[in-house]
Amino acid sequence: MQYKTIIRITGLLMGLFSITMLPSALVAILYKDGGGTAFIQAFFVSIFLGFLLWYPNRHQKGDLRTREGFLIVVLFWTVLGSIGALPFIFSNNPDLSWTDSFFESFSALTTTGATVIVGLDDLPKSILFYRHLLQWMGGMGIIVLAVAILPLLGIGGMQLYKAEVPGPVKDTKVTPRIAETAKALWYIYFLLTTACALAFYFAGMDAFDAICHSFSTIAIGGFSTHDASIGYFQSPLINVICAFFLLIAAVNFSLHFAAFTRRGINVKVYLKDAEFKVLIAVQLVLTAICFATLYQSGIYDSPEKTLDYAFFQVVSISTTAGFGTESFHSWPLFLPILLIFSSFIGGCAGSTGGGMKVIRLILLVLQGSRELKRLVHPKAMYSIRIGSTALPDRIIDAVWGFFSAYALVFVVCMVILMAMDMDAITAFSATAASLNNLGPGLGDVASNYSSISDGAKWVLVMAMLFGRLEVFTLLVLFTPTFWKN
Repeated sequence: MQYKTIIRITGLLMGLFSITMLPSALVAILYKDGGGTAFIQAFFVSIFLGFLLWYPNRHQKGDLRTREGFLIVVLFWTVLGSIGALPFIFSNNPDLSWTDSFFESFSALTTTGATVIVGLDDLPKSILFYRHLLQWMGGMGIIVLAVAILPLLGIGGMQLYKAEVPGPVKDTKVTPRIAETAKALWYIYFLLTTACALAFYFAGMDAFDAICHSFSTIAIGGFSTHDASIGYFQSPLINVICAFFLLIAAVNFSLHFAAFTRRGINVKVYLKDAEFKVLIAVQLVLTAICFATLYQSGIYDSPEKTLDYAFFQVVSISTTAGFGTESFHSWPLFLPILLIFSSFIGGCAGSTGGGMKVIRLILLVLQGSRELKRLVHPKAMYSIRIGSTALPDRIIDAVWGFFSAYALVFVVCMVILMAMDMDAITAFSATAASLNNLGPGLGDVASNYSSISDGAKWVLVMAMLFGRLEVFTLLVLFTPTFWKN
C-alpha cells in the first residue's frame, strides 16, 4: 500500500476542495448577509491542512492500483465531508453543534438531503447556497470530476473511476480515455443544471432559488431554500419541471452521452434500454396507485390537484430526491411506507440517484425467474439476458452479494438505532432514508433530524456513506484481506 502517495493525493484534493468555499463567500458579499467570515476561515483552514498533507509527500508519485483506488475514494468522501463541515462550525447562523455540522455536511455531499436545520427561510443566503453547492458536487461524484483534473497532476484516474462509478458492470467506459469520460459526464451534468435553472426561473422562481434548486434537482439531493421545500412556490408548473428533471437525472448518464449526437437527440437510445423502460414503468405504476388511493380518500378537491401531488411525490421519493409539495407522511393507509420502499429501487446505474439501482432489481427478478425454471427443469441451461446480451454469472453473483451486504448494513443500522431508544417506524425510515440517500423519513424524522440523539446522527452518517459508496467500496476496507500485501 502506497500510503505516502495516498496522503499526497488526499492533500491535493483538500486543496482543490477548499476553493468551493469561495463562491459562498462571494454570495455573502453580494447579499450582505454577514456569513462570509465563516467561509473565509474554512478556506484557510482547509487549504492549510491540505498543504500539511501534500508538502512532505509532494515527490511521491507511484502508480495507483485498485486497492489504493478504493482507499482514496473512501478517504475522499470522509475527509472532504469533514472539511465541508467547517463553514457550519464557524458560522453563527445557523448555530450548529459539531455533530450537527458534520451531519449536515455529509448529508449534502452524499446527496441524502436530510437536514438538522430548522428555519431555512431565515438563513443567510451564503449558507443556503453552500448547502446546495455541496449537493451539486456530490451528485455526480466529485471523484469523477477529480479524475479529469488529476491526470494533469501526474495521477492516473482509472482505478478511482472503477471504485466510484455505480452499477453492476464497471468495465465499460463512455470514451477510451478516463479523463475524457469524466469531462463528457460533467459537460452533460452542467448543461442539464443550466437548463433546469432556466426552466425554474421562467416558471416563476427568482434567480437565487432557481440556481439552488437546479443544483439539488440534478444532483437528486432534495435540499431546498425553504422549509416548505418545493411546496413553498405553490406552482403545478414548477412541480412538473422539477419532476421532469429528476427523471432525467435518474437515467444513466451514459445513455445521455449516447443520445446526444451531432445530429441532435437520438430518442431510440432510451427506448432500447431495458433499465430506462423499467424506471419509467415503476414511476407510472406508483403514480397510478397513489392517485387512485388519494382520489378515493378525497383529500384533495380536484383530480388535477390529486394527480399533481401524486406524480410529484412519487418521482421525488422513488428517485431518492426527497423534495416535498405535501407532507406525504400524513397520507392515508400504506402510501408513506410504499414510497419509502420505492426508494430502495432508486435511479438507474450511472445516475445521480440513490438506492440499489434499477438494473440490480431487474437482475434479481431475472435470477429469481431462472431459479423457478430450474426447479421445473433441473438439467436445463438458462442464461440471463439484458436485451440481446447474455450476462456472465460473475455479474449475477456480484448483484446477489451486493443485495446481501445492503440488507445486512440496513438491519445493523436499524437495530443500533432501536437500541438507542428510537421507535421502530422512525428507525426503519431513518435508516432507509440515509442508506438510500433519500432524506425525509417518517415518525420523528418526517420533517428534519434535529430531534434525534447525537449517537443516532453518527450512525446515520455512516449509513449515508455506505449508500453513497454502494456498500462494497466502504465495506471492503473492513476485511483483513484488503490490508494484506
